[in-house]
This record gives sequence, structure tokens and C-alpha cells, in this order.
Amino acid sequence: MREGLVSRNTKETQIKIKINLDGKGDCNSSTGIGFFDHMLVLLTKHGLMDAEIDVKGDLEVDAHHTVEDTGIAIGLAIRQALGEKKSIKRYGTAFVPMDETLVQVSLDLSDRPFLVFDAAFSRQMVGQMDTQLVEEFFRAVAFNAGITLHIMLLHGTNCHHIIEAMFKAFGRALDEATKIDTRIVGVMSTKGIL
Repeated sequence: MREGLVSRNTKETQIKIKINLDGKGDCNSSTGIGFFDHMLVLLTKHGLMDAEIDVKGDLEVDAHHTVEDTGIAIGLAIRQALGEKKSIKRYGTAFVPMDETLVQVSLDLSDRPFLVFDAAFSRQMVGQMDTQLVEEFFRAVAFNAGITLHIMLLHGTNCHHIIEAMFKAFGRALDEATKIDTRIVGVMSTKGIL
């Protein structure tokens, strides 16, 4: 099984994350932010990965450190689980509709981290989570996992629907990109490395 296990302790957060890319979509998430936990469960469910996520952060300040540091740890766990990236498909794209919302996520497990985040939110908060932290989370994941990541809101108005579609689409695109294809010898690159 392709697993990543990360412990990250700072003066702001204490994090333990275990990810299995070859799971069934089972997730236990405890971050202290209900809406964020819900999004992480959706990400892993739609990405068919198993995860144990235990985060204690300085929520008395705000949710920023907790969300960003969780993204860092998840990114590191994904990188660890992928290992040498032999025989993976490398690219993944998913479109997820949710009522009036349609989101596209395209990614490349290239080891060249980049984030294009093309969305705006009409509300500052959804539950206890600042909507600005959605972009921060995905940036942290992308830069620590080595993912070129494009997230585009094609249309939609409901902030809950938009964010939920983003997390689901990311999970689905990641699942596609991490799939093993036995026809691929080594890595999917003419350079011989990713």
C-alpha cells in the first residue's frame, strides 16, 4: 500500500496525518473546525483514499494556522505515499457539479509546484472557516506534495457548494493521477524523472 505518515509540531499546531492512497475513502478527521473536517472527509471519499487526520491548533487566534498547516502535512503525506511515482498516470482532471455550481480541477504530479486558483467568494465565512483559507489550504497541499494544481470555478454562487465541489474535484483528480498503469515503465516523462 502507498501510505504517507506525517507528524508536524509547531508552537501553533500539532498534527498527525496518515494517508493511504489505495484506500476506500474512509476518513477520521478532527481539526476543531467542523466545516473543514467535512471538506476533508469529502476529499478522501471522492479520492478513494483512507486518512486519519488529528490536528490541534491555536483556534483561539483564528483558523488560519490550523488550515494551512493541515494542508502542509497532507501535501507531505501525499508526496511520501507516492514514493518514486513509478507507473502512475501523473495527470488528473475532474469536473464536479453541485446544484448551480460547476468546478474544474486539473493537476499534474510533476514535482513542479504551482497553484492557479480562479474563484472568488461572496461570503467571508462558511461555518467557522474563513473562505480565504480555501486557497491557502490548496496552496499548502500543492507546494508540499509537488503538484501543479489548477482550480477553476466555472460558475456558481453558493459558497458552501463551491468549496465542496473544489474538495471533491481535487480528490477525484488526485485519484486519477495516482492510479497505476502497468503500461507505464518508470515514470510518465520523457526525461526519465518527475
